[in-house]
Order: sequence, then C-alpha cells, then structure tokens
Amino acid sequence: MNRPVPFLAGLLLTALFAAALLIVGLLSAPAAEPETGNSKLETSPSAPSAKSPFNVRTFGAVADGQTKDTAAFQKALDACVAAGGGEVLVPAGDYLLGSVTIGANTTLHLAQNATLHESPDPADYPILKVRFEGEIVDGHRGFLSASKANHIAIIGPGGIIANSTLGPLRSPRAPAVVETVECNDINFTGFFLHYDTPAPRQRTDIWCIHPNFCANVTARDLDIRSQLTNGDGIDVDSCKNVQILHCTIDTGDDAISVKSGRGHDAVKLARPTEDVEIKDCTLGSKYAALGVGTEMSGGIRNIRMENTTITRGVNAIYIKSRTGRGGFIENIFGSNLTCSVTTFLGIDLLDKGIAGTAPVTGPDAVPAVSKIRFVNSNINCTTLVDATKISPDKPLDGLALGNLTGVTSRGISLANITNAVFYGLQFTGYDGDLIRTSTNVQGSGLDNPEKPQAAPATSGP
Repeated sequence: MNRPVPFLAGLLLTALFAAALLIVGLLSAPAAEPETGNSKLETSPSAPSAKSPFNVRTFGAVADGQTKDTAAFQKALDACVAAGGGEVLVPAGDYLLGSVTIGANTTLHLAQNATLHESPDPADYPILKVRFEGEIVDGHRGFLSASKANHIAIIGPGGIIANSTLGPLRSPRAPAVVETVECNDINFTGFFLHYDTPAPRQRTDIWCIHPNFCANVTARDLDIRSQLTNGDGIDVDSCKNVQILHCTIDTGDDAISVKSGRGHDAVKLARPTEDVEIKDCTLGSKYAALGVGTEMSGGIRNIRMENTTITRGVNAIYIKSRTGRGGFIENIFGSNLTCSVTTFLGIDLLDKGIAGTAPVTGPDAVPAVSKIRFVNSNINCTTLVDATKISPDKPLDGLALGNLTGVTSRGISLANITNAVFYGLQFTGYDGDLIRTSTNVQGSGLDNPEKPQAAPATSGP
C-alpha cells in the first residue's frame, strides 16, 4: 500500500534543508570587491579584516624611542600583506625607525599616544628614483612609503615626529615623511605630523605628505606642522580624485601644493592633477595656503576650495608657473573663504620656479590658464589680487571675483586677462580705484566692481 503523505513530507524536509544550506552559503560568502575605476570609492578604504590586528610589539618593536624598530615594523607590515591584508596596530609608545613600506590592503593604525620618530640616519632610507620638484631624480625612500599598493590607510589618533636633520638633503633628495606612488584608494585619517624642532632654525624641511601618480585619495582630520622652505603640508602630484577635509595645516612653505611635473617629459607623460576638493580646513603658511604650480606641465584642472579659514601667508592662493612649462591650469574655484594674508590671489606665469632640464619650446612653452573664480568670501589683506605677470602671447582667459568683502589697501592689479568678471566687491581701506589695469584687460565690472549682480550660471568646477 502506498504511503504518499510521509513521502511528500520527506521531499519537503529535503527542500527546506537545501534552502537553509544555500542561505548559509550566501551569508558566509565574501563580499564582492568594490569597483575602483576612476571615481571616488564609497566604501571605507582599507577596512581592517576580521582577523586580529598585527601588533608591532608582537613582532619585536621595543618602543623606547632609542632602539630602532624598523625591522619589527616591516615584519608586521609584510605579515599583514601575506595574510591578505588587515590592520597593523601600533600601541602607545615612542618608536624610532627608518623607512618602511606599506603593502596592499593594509591599515597602519597609530593608537592613542603612539608616536613614530624618524631616524636621523640617512642610511635608514634606501635610494631609489623619486619625483622631486617636477622631475625624476635619485632620492631617499619616504619614511612611510607605498608603491603600487591599493587600498591602504594610515589612521590615528597617534602620529609622527619628523626629523629636521634630514630636511637639507637634496642630492639625493631627502625622504618625504609619507609618500605614496602609483597607488589607488588611500586613506589618511586622524593622525598628527609635526617636525621635531620649533622655529627659528636655519634648516630646510621636506614635504610632509606626497601622493604621486595616485587616485582616490582622502586626507581627513590631519594636524600637520612644519617650519621652513620645502616643508609643504600636502603635495598633490599628478593625482586624481583627491579630498582634503577638516585638516589643520600650518607650514613653512605651501600648506597644500598642487603639481604635475615640469618640462617636456611631464607634458609627454600627460598625468594631470584633477578633481581636488579642499573643504572645512584651517590653513596657515609662509608662502601660500594653496599653491597651484610651479610644476604643472602635465596639467591641473578642477580644484575646489570651500569653507576654509586661511590664517596667515604671503598668499592665500598662488597660481605660479613660467615660460617653458607648457601645460595648463583650468577651473580653480573658491567659496566661503575667510582670509588674513598679505595677498589674497597672486598669479605669476612668467618666471616662478626652477627652469626644467628639458623645457617645452615654441608656442606651447607658455602655460595656458583659464577659469579662475572666487566668490562669497571675507578677505583681509594688503593686496587683493596681483595678476600682472602673465604673457601677452597667452592671456589668462576668465578671472571672476564676486560677492567678496573685507579690507585691502592695494586692491586689484591686472594685465593680459580676457573675459574678466567682477561684481559685488565690498572693500574698505584703499585709495583711488579698486581695480587697476595696464595692458590687454577685457571683461565686465572693471569700472564698477562694487555693483551686485546675479551669480554666473556655473558654481565652479
């Protein structure tokens, strides 16, 4: 006699068991790797794995500030990469070390009261080819270095004390403090980077953070301090998709510098810096809060600065280059800036920076600059704009200032500019005309820059 009910029940139980296995499998399967492409990742870079972190003390770090912990750090970093990635933990302590390399899928976590101290010995920084002042030269490898390593991070709240005795090295170049080359998806968050000796001192620093040929870079909640020439805070060099957010930077050179190489080789390479956002920062510098150039032969485009306070400097914004660079600068936009500086906007496209060993020649030697715009800001300065050093062979195309307020004693000086736009400039402290022009200046609002008007249709890059 057939017994259909138990048979059907068995089939039902088997189906339910298979479905359960499928669900468990789906829940335990690894997540798909996010697409990187050329756009900013939405995921948190270099998220630690579920594995226990790789503690540098476990790998032999002493953390007494005197014993070199370089080997222990490198062992921990290498073990992390070999395991497929994760977190290298640096507990509280003072760690003396030379150059180390960070590999793919690695987060270097500097815990509270963890401080890395640069070794003063140049031998602790291997020599390799680096980019410096726009050309490939021999140089010491960076203190914290990464090359062709994707999904990496350095996070605080600990930090780094750079050694001032290394700064004067020029041949080979001194080690940058943090340097990443040809990396994608980089996260610098929440650490401090200071030089070891307070001013005054007669030494030269070297760049603090130098991403070079990188994409998708985020610098957030950093505290960066340096004192003298070449002590740039962040040098963005032939990179794309960069965010600098909520950072405090006070330096002896440019707080933030944007570059892309110099001369014929950089033009041929065609690796521009593009799509850089600077937002909610406090910047102070000896020379410029934001320096654009002088190395810009590969091109610079789409730089946006917003909601930022500039506390000191010869220039708030300095756009600089020279004949022989070639290349282009386009779409520099600023809004909601608060500045106390000598010059708000300086533009020198004739003779700034070092001449290249293989300069661009012919008509292309003159840099092309266009679409520079600043709006809705409060500015206290001696000179509002100094933009007279521009070649008549290639005038700056499109300089716009709108809805700016403040105090200036010298106002605006212009030469060789087309498609200029000025409106809503409400300043006190100057005598005579707010705008003074020499040759070849064309545009609107030159005679009545105080008059309000509707903002242009576009709001920046």
